This record gives sequence, C-alpha cells and structure tokens, in this order.
Amino acid sequence: MTDEAAPDHPKRPKFIQVLGPGLITGASDDDPSGIATYSQVGAQFGYGLAWTLIISYPLMAAIQEISARIGRVTGFGIAGNLRRHYPAWLSSGVVSLLLFANLINLGADLGAMGAALKLLIHGPAHLYVVLFGAISAALQIFTRYARYIAILKWLCLSLFAYVACAFVVHVPWQEVAWAIIRPPFSFKMEYLMAIVAVLGTTISPYLFFWQAEQEVEDEKEQQGARPLSRAPEQAGREFVRIRLDTYIGMALSNLIALSIVITTAATLNAGGVTDIQTTGQAAEALRAVAGPLTFAIFATGIIGTGMLALPVLAGSAAYALGETIGWHVGLARRPLHAKAFYATITVGMVLGIALNFSPIDPIKALYWSAVVNGIAAVPVMVMMMRLTMRPEIMAGFTLPPFLRAVGWLATAVMAVTVVAMIWSWMI
Repeated sequence: MTDEAAPDHPKRPKFIQVLGPGLITGASDDDPSGIATYSQVGAQFGYGLAWTLIISYPLMAAIQEISARIGRVTGFGIAGNLRRHYPAWLSSGVVSLLLFANLINLGADLGAMGAALKLLIHGPAHLYVVLFGAISAALQIFTRYARYIAILKWLCLSLFAYVACAFVVHVPWQEVAWAIIRPPFSFKMEYLMAIVAVLGTTISPYLFFWQAEQEVEDEKEQQGARPLSRAPEQAGREFVRIRLDTYIGMALSNLIALSIVITTAATLNAGGVTDIQTTGQAAEALRAVAGPLTFAIFATGIIGTGMLALPVLAGSAAYALGETIGWHVGLARRPLHAKAFYATITVGMVLGIALNFSPIDPIKALYWSAVVNGIAAVPVMVMMMRLTMRPEIMAGFTLPPFLRAVGWLATAVMAVTVVAMIWSWMI
C-alpha cells in the first residue's frame, strides 16, 4: 500500500492546524548549542559555508518526515519500535548514547541561557541556570499538554530574532548569493570539519525521537484519531499534514541557522573576529562589532530558543528511556500516572544544572556530545529506514520511492560525516 492507495482523499488543512510536531522540532534544532556552532562557522569562514544549510534542508526534512510517519502509523515512538523489532542490546545501546548526549546538551544550553541573561541584566549566571531549569521542568510536569504545546509554538517566534539580526546589520547580499551558488570549496581539514559540525547539528537523533513521540501524543489527544495501522482511512490527510508541518518546521530551522551564519559573517568575520566558542562570546563580540541593538537581539534569542529546546532534549530522553523499559510515557499524562517518565525529566534537568557547577569544561563536553550524537545518528537512521521498508510494521504504508531515496541519502551523508570526523582524529 502506498500513500496514493489510502482510502480517503487528503483535504487541505488550515495553516494553523498544520503547525505542530514538525514546527517545534525544527525550531528546537536551533538551540543555544546550535547557535554556537553556526556563529563559529560564520565567524571563521564568512559566507563560505552558507551553502551547507541549503543542501542539508531536504535531507533533514526527509528524515524528520520519516520519523513522524513511524510514530503516526505504528502508535509508538522510535524507541518503542526499536524495542519491538530489534535486539534489546542494540536498542538499549542506542538509547544510552542518546541519554548521554542529551544530558550534555541540556547542561550546555542551560549554561548558555544563564550567560546570556547575565550579559543582558548582569547578576549571577548560576542562579539563572537554576531558575531556567526549574521553570522548564515545572512547565513540562504541571502544565496541561495542549496548553504547553501552545506555549512551545509561541516560543518559536523567538527564533525570528536572528532573522532581525541579519537585517539590522549591513549584509552584502550579492556576495551571500554567490557564496551559495558557487561555494568556495576547500579540502582543508578545518573546512571539512566545519561541514561535519553543521550536518551533525542539523541532523540529530533527539529530533527523531521527539517528533515521532509527538505524533503519538497528538494522535491520542485528537478525538477519533487512531494509529494509521488501525485506521488506514485517515492516512491520506495525515500524510499531507505531516509533510507540510515537517517541511515548514525544517525550513524555519535552516532559515534561522542561515541568518546566524550571515549575521556573524557580516560582523565578526568582517571585523577580524574568527574564533567563537560559545554563544556568550558571540553576543559579546557582536556588541563590540555591530552595536548594542544587535547584541541585545542576539542574546535575547538565546534565552527564547533555550526555553524551546530544553523540553525537547529532556522530553526526548524521557520518551526514549520510558519506551525502552516499558513505562507509561507522555506529556499528556498526569504526573501521578507517569511517575517514572516525569522523574526522568526532572533528574535530567537537575543533572544538566549540576554540570554548570562542576569542573567539567562545557566546550569539551559539548564537543563530545556532538561526537556521540553523530555516532548514534547513523545506526538509528539505518534502523528507521529498515523499519519503514517492512509492510508488516508500517501496515502497508511503506515509504514512497522518492522519500525512501532521500532518506537513504541522508543516512549515507551522516555515515560519511562520522567517517570524516574519525579520520580527522587519526591524521
């Protein structure tokens, strides 16, 4: 069975109804850690790597659509499907890598948010770290699911701070266009590793887990909705919604990333600042080079994107662990009905806060988090692609040929990325 064979004819959904798991997933990809990566790329290479955010768009859109389809068809998230269809040691190993990477990312994002607020209003950064972690955990645990998802959707607007930055500063748009159309390729190690960093930031395992689980959550929340394996007549309109939602969300993600690269290239790189390690350094450098307005917009955006990314990082970890062990999971469940799930979110947030009080170097920790994310992404993508090729799992809704081809291409690109990363260590 293919999409076209679905019994009902897809109807064009209203725009506001389209926006959901894909939008939030795409927006959360531009977390403070990602902002640091894009800032470094723009500062170090100018517009020379802007093309990577154009090329990566169809790859990340395809793999996220595939993640969403798995959740909507089967009624289980990625971890649940791995547990049901793969050896326990394999699914447990992948989830362990995800938990480690998400924990480091949580700590790094909380630290970046605390540093950004300190830059804006002064005061103790560590106190801000604790407050951000506590607020995020409380919202996830005590806010009704529909209202919390609405909050996350509104937080997506904070990303446009970076689009504003690109238009506040002077940008030679013709030069940007030429850099995208005719990229200045280089085989220097630092250039190749920057490509690896961008791809590893835009295509991350926690995004797969989160979007699939949100499809499961949304299906449970909608009256009359069921997994497509049990209600194939709903498939046509649901696949249309998933595709639009995902492509819009991933387009937003890459637009924001491109805006950050352009802003830092036009200001920091043009001003001779080429070494940026953290979002705080990027914001401070922008204050000196581009003025207080650009600095304020950039720093405020770090806080907004962080509040959006924290629940995705903590939630995807809790979903993955819960489905692997067999707990009741879901943000739509009451806390007393999913104690272990919400305890995992709380513990993850506490550990993320604690990392900021430890002697661990956050930059080195984030580097290793990116390494683990890259290594974990490849087997997860391979297993996802194999799942979607099995009619008995996908209830006949295996991937259409084009989506299957792009999904395997994305998997191959990530595998090459990991090989390139390992090769760089050996030379």
